[in-house]
Amino acid sequence: MIPKEPTYRDRLQPWCIIRHLPKCQRLTVARFARRPDAESYLNALRRLMPAVSHTIVFVNALSANETSVPIPMQLSSIER
Repeated sequence: MIPKEPTYRDRLQPWCIIRHLPKCQRLTVARFARRPDAESYLNALRRLMPAVSHTIVFVNALSANETSVPIPMQLSSIER
């Protein structure tokens, strides 16, 4: 994948649903401004495509000279 500069739209919609592909690749399926919207969409995707792996990630928009890699947010790994 070719890294790209985050656009204004990307900054407005930081919550992404990604589809896991072979060879550690990923595909951004949809972007959302709010996490609950992303969770609802993810639930619909899981009902429609149960065999395909999807994850919600938060992509922080950094300045032009910094790079970031989205980190999957696993609810089960967060301890309270």
